[in-house]
Amino acid sequence: MSHHALFDRAIILTGPTGSGKSSLAWKLAKEFHGEIISMDSMTVYRQMDIGTAKPTARERADVPHHLVDCLDPWEGASVAWWLESAAAAVDDILQRHRWPIIVGGTPLYLKSIVHGLFAGPEIDPELRREIEACPAAELHQQLLSMDPRAATRIHPNDHKRLVRAVEVYRQTGIPLSDLQQQFDSVPPARSLPISCLDLPRAVLYERINKRVDEMMQAGWLDEVKHLLTLQKPLSKEAAQAAGYRELLAHLQGHCTLETAVDATKTRTRQLAKRQLTWFRHFPGLEMLTPDVAEQRLRAYMSSITPAIGSASSPL
Repeated sequence: MSHHALFDRAIILTGPTGSGKSSLAWKLAKEFHGEIISMDSMTVYRQMDIGTAKPTARERADVPHHLVDCLDPWEGASVAWWLESAAAAVDDILQRHRWPIIVGGTPLYLKSIVHGLFAGPEIDPELRREIEACPAAELHQQLLSMDPRAATRIHPNDHKRLVRAVEVYRQTGIPLSDLQQQFDSVPPARSLPISCLDLPRAVLYERINKRVDEMMQAGWLDEVKHLLTLQKPLSKEAAQAAGYRELLAHLQGHCTLETAVDATKTRTRQLAKRQLTWFRHFPGLEMLTPDVAEQRLRAYMSSITPAIGSASSPL
């Protein structure tokens, strides 16, 4: 799926977990007749509310939210599904002459908005079966000669990604890393750069620790207990969500509650650090303090709100 021009007409606000991007997006949406599209891989799940920092019922009543509560916790969510759903939401919002505001911190979703999806060649079932039958170590050796860059990037035990890299080379004769490099070089074309909230590291970490404590006080453990009573087990994606995995481990007797909460804070801080590293290397993204981001977005939205949705709109 190639880059979708619709996304160039949306406000995009990102940042690490705990940076305050959702509250800023909500404030702007309320003031400028906007609607929010969640760019978060976990708020899509129903019944996972507290630990995903999902908008409250009151917030959702005041501002329409899209791509929140659309899957059951036992379902899996692909990037392709999210991208298609997000494009449909942007189109729907623009048709009603309102502002689409995409907010969230899932890097793969942001990358898919800017670059589209790298699909590669169609799968040949017979070739796929043949390659899948090879052990990971053997595939890694093959890949070293076919595509050294991919071989250094993919872990020798990551059978699934090794299969795909070998398969692409066998089908096209072109290294997967070359194809991905061409794909990644698509230049972003936006009238307004993507805004990324950037707080001092110590402030961000303090906010994360405080938020985890507040989530626990709000009944997060009971929420996780309830998930264990559902008729189907959690999907791999849902079960790996920050905090849910740790609290599940506590409920299954693997650690104390205190250990689980401390591990949740540590893992969430590590997540924020990885997000920031990724954002800083992403083209077309501006790292801004929350105050500067709010001023810039407010000025931009004020200047062209009357033209939104029309053919003459600079969006």
